[in-house]
Formats: sequence, C-alpha cells, structure tokens
Amino acid sequence: METVYIDSPLGITKIIGDENGISVISVSEVGTNEVSETIPEILQEAVSQLNEYFEGKRTDFDLKLNPQGTAFQQKVWKALLEIPYGKTVSYMDQTKKLGDIKAIRAVASANGKNPLWIVVPCHRVIGTNGSLTGYAGEIWRKKWLLEHESPSAQQTLF
Repeated sequence: METVYIDSPLGITKIIGDENGISVISVSEVGTNEVSETIPEILQEAVSQLNEYFEGKRTDFDLKLNPQGTAFQQKVWKALLEIPYGKTVSYMDQTKKLGDIKAIRAVASANGKNPLWIVVPCHRVIGTNGSLTGYAGEIWRKKWLLEHESPSAQQTLF
C-alpha cells in the first residue's frame, strides 16, 4: 500500500491505495500531517482527479476503487456512487432505494464509515428536512462540498 498526503481547500487529504485500487481517501486538519513531497506513481491519477475536482474542472471520478467493508457497507457505498454531482438525496431516500426503510440507522452508519471521502459522495446525503446532518468529515466540510457542487453559483450583490 502506498500513501500520499496532499493539500486541499478542506484540509490535508490522505490517499491510500495499491494496484488493486484506492482504499482510503480521508481528510484531516492542516498541521496533523505534512504534505508529501513526492506522489507514488500508483496514486498520481487519484491526486490529479481530486485536484481537478477542487478546481471545479471535474464532476465525476474514474478511479479503480477498493474500499474495505462489510457486504452491507459495500452495498450502501455503491448506492452512493449513483447520486449525481450537484444533487442530494435524504437518508430515507437512500434507505428506500436499498429496499428496507427500517435500516435507516444502519444505512446512516455505513455512510459514516465511508472510507473514500468525496469520490464516494456521502456528503450528498442530507436529512429528510434538508438539514446537513451526520457527516464524519464535519458539517462545515459537507456544506462546502455541497456549495462547491451547486449548479447555480451564489452571486454577491455588492
């Protein structure tokens, strides 16, 4: 497994992967890890695509993914990949799509354990009332990501 740390608008992003795919993309506060001086060849495409995303030049990812989790978590994460850029769904919508409305807590828990920040877009799942609930990467990051992906940029009056 190779690891790289890159700077992003939301903190230091850690990417872990190998020839089987990317297994972890996570974020931490600036100062918790140092930005890597070199990027392992196997992770260069992931770094490039994340940078393009942050620059507003990419709306979807084309990476080989290899997240580690239970069969249920894998099913939930796969469903997250179907949420289009710039759109949101509620936890209840996601749960209904997976076929068992009684599993809403389990679905929310699996979302929270998503090891592939941004690429598997758990930030696009919101509360039924539109609230920005439940985000392992902190609510301010979820808000930033949703605003970044918003189809209509907010204009300033001044």
